[in-house]
Amino acid sequence: MELVEGETTIEDVGEFVAWLDGIGDDHDCTIQAFDARYVVSRAHLARALELADRARERGEAVARDRGVEVMLYAAGRRQIDRALECGVREGRGPVVVLVAADGADDPVQAERAAASAVGAELDQCGTLGDYDPERVRAYFDIADPELDATDAGLEALVLERVALLDVEK
Repeated sequence: MELVEGETTIEDVGEFVAWLDGIGDDHDCTIQAFDARYVVSRAHLARALELADRARERGEAVARDRGVEVMLYAAGRRQIDRALECGVREGRGPVVVLVAADGADDPVQAERAAASAVGAELDQCGTLGDYDPERVRAYFDIADPELDATDAGLEALVLERVALLDVEK
């Protein structure tokens, strides 16, 4: 898995997603873009990818598309419409783009090439770890009592939401 971080201006979400899909098709990779304000860490997306792939292997995936399944896990949601809230939107903003090989002969090279193509069009800068805590808490429904009851912190609670999606099926 490669992650590409940066800022970009998206004039049309459909065109942006189609552009990413084209790069993915060219390199045998799944490419999924997220609004970086909802992504708490690299581990957040790595765990979402791992669980999405496991669900697909078991025939338990909700979505037909691997990228959408990853989005569902990253969002901790079974409803696609609700999960898309943590995806990209029109306007300028921080993004993190997940690139994961999908059947490529040389997965490492495929991911690097696809990530390079995506990165060439972003204003690259660090976005991971620069999430909005209040936005994340509201989205993942993490209230003060829950946060106060643990020493683990917000990232751990988000990772728990990602993992609990399997239980909710």
